[in-house]
Amino acid sequence: MRKTFFLFFLLIGLGAQAQQKQQTYCNPMNLDYGYTPIPDFTQSGKHRATADPVIVTYKGDYYLFSTNQWGYWWSSDLYHWNFVSKSFLKPHHKVYDDLCAPAVFVMGDTMLVFGSTHEKNFPLWMSTNPKGNEWKEAVEPFEVGAWDPAFFLDDDGRLYLYWGSSNVHPLYGIEIDRKSFKPKGEKKELIHLNHEKFGWQRFGEYLDNTFLDPFMEGAWVTKHNGKYYLQYGAPGTEFSGYADGVQVSDHPLGPFKPQPHNPFAYKPGGFARGAGHGNTFQDQWNNWWHVSTMVISVKNNFERRLGVWPAGFDKDGVLYSNATFGDYPHYLPNGPADHLKSRFTGWMLLNYNKPVTVSSTLAAYAPNYAVDESIKTYWSAATGNKGEWIQTDLGALSTVRAIQLNYADQDAEFLGKQTNTYHQYKIYHSTDGKKWKMLVDKSQNKTDVPHDYIELPQAVKTRYLKLENIHMPTGKFAISGFRVFGNGTGAKPKPVNNLVVLRTEKDKRSAWLKWSQSPDAYAYNIYVGIAPDKLYNAIMVHGSGEYYFKGMDKDLPYYFQIESINENGVSERSAVIESK
Repeated sequence: MRKTFFLFFLLIGLGAQAQQKQQTYCNPMNLDYGYTPIPDFTQSGKHRATADPVIVTYKGDYYLFSTNQWGYWWSSDLYHWNFVSKSFLKPHHKVYDDLCAPAVFVMGDTMLVFGSTHEKNFPLWMSTNPKGNEWKEAVEPFEVGAWDPAFFLDDDGRLYLYWGSSNVHPLYGIEIDRKSFKPKGEKKELIHLNHEKFGWQRFGEYLDNTFLDPFMEGAWVTKHNGKYYLQYGAPGTEFSGYADGVQVSDHPLGPFKPQPHNPFAYKPGGFARGAGHGNTFQDQWNNWWHVSTMVISVKNNFERRLGVWPAGFDKDGVLYSNATFGDYPHYLPNGPADHLKSRFTGWMLLNYNKPVTVSSTLAAYAPNYAVDESIKTYWSAATGNKGEWIQTDLGALSTVRAIQLNYADQDAEFLGKQTNTYHQYKIYHSTDGKKWKMLVDKSQNKTDVPHDYIELPQAVKTRYLKLENIHMPTGKFAISGFRVFGNGTGAKPKPVNNLVVLRTEKDKRSAWLKWSQSPDAYAYNIYVGIAPDKLYNAIMVHGSGEYYFKGMDKDLPYYFQIESINENGVSERSAVIESK
């Protein structure tokens, strides 16, 4: 009998542990981002920054490298990331950039890494134990000076290098001898931008090409069903429309032809914007994902974060990335999946522009900037002291399932990567604003969590949430997004029935979209694509009944749908509209 009871309680305990396993994630990725190491970039304030990510799978784990982190991360589940400190510079490298826009690839049992450089004095590094931080030079120096490099190992054993970051020069490619790592033959020009045809390639926040031509950078090649998909970032890393395009060829060095669905990775709206300069990779179940750069660009043009999106190839071989609700909670991979079907949890944002009260306010960093769904704005307390707090009112009792805390850098003191910093806080909740209960206690946390995402083990019915600071790693207690997810108890918003798309002969790259706002909606998703069954891109618009979409191929018809969003859910989509 005693053994029976022991087994019974053991199974209950194991079941509880299984239920507590993290099931969801939320962009931006919650990494211990380093601070920019470049003093000239901090004239408006020291800040965290990285970009240009690449994820590869190696011996059952995921490895993530990105710009100027003085190391890299590994993960077994794409959520919990472990940082490994490593400088890839040598004493004779007199530069700030330590692995800027790195190239990473796996050949046999070896991982190889190479950072951006215009010189011919940088080694190609190799490791058979990257988790243990064991590295040596595969070759030094690597003879091809390449900025934004990317290697591609074909299934016939031939190795190629791609590179380029310019608003003048094209992307280049060359074959590399896989034994000597010396170039074979001459470099080849592969692709140029064509912003006169493709509207999304125009430079600027509003795609207006006002003072610079667009940049092309961040090459990456994926092979699928015998086709080579050359991916690239454009038109500029500091803009909301930063995206990844793709061209396709039957040969690794071209000629390449643009895929009609472009850009394939695109997130110009919402809390955190941008989905450019990244890479496409497979998880342990062979599902495709795309990791890319997200934009802040407040303290410096190159203030950026990382995001990861479900991706794949449809039945016609079209490469897509699903960034719909891309900064809301999504399910982590847990088996084979169809990424054309959303991995969005259905947990809605509950406190968009809802009332906020705070302990103090620094200058013009107003409280409601913490709930305005813009990562570019933030509330800051007057100090970084223990006891500073911010409280959000959901407006009514709601079912809360997850919380994302996005810290901002106000009066930060660090340059470069820090490995001994941490955040500590407590979150309380209340049904009436008077009696409070502890919801999340991270007062003993010892990790750096600038975009902390808390999936609650059990949903809670509540109205008020209060975040109290215990410890900041540096600077003031400042929050760009105190985001509460779950579901309200009211009705979903009514559909939008009168979407109008105005596209004229003057510039068919652009269209003016108008609709009547639903009184019960706080935002809208505009779906756009090159066929009624390929509406693969979505644009989230808050608090408006219009949007200027300037990202079209002037020679193609486009198709549009729209849906309404509120804290209770999402409406039915409107009918599909064709615009020629």
